[in-house]
Amino acid sequence: MSFSLALAALWGIVANLLAMIPSRDNHWTRAYVLIAVGIPLLGYVTYENGPWVGLIVLVMGMSILRWPVIYLGRWLRRRI
Repeated sequence: MSFSLALAALWGIVANLLAMIPSRDNHWTRAYVLIAVGIPLLGYVTYENGPWVGLIVLVMGMSILRWPVIYLGRWLRRRI
């Protein structure tokens, strides 16, 4: 396993642990931090392992952070 995939797995574990802790703002602050850390990490995974593995890690991240993706889709549909 490459170092970038180990970091992506650690990101997933941290994301799940953060989701278990109660939050007053419905976890949005944590989601922003996870997105800010996850985007460069996704680029690093894609650079080291290729686009297919990068796509798999992207889908993994989207499944964990599904509500920001849903709201982005709704926002984009309203803009069109």
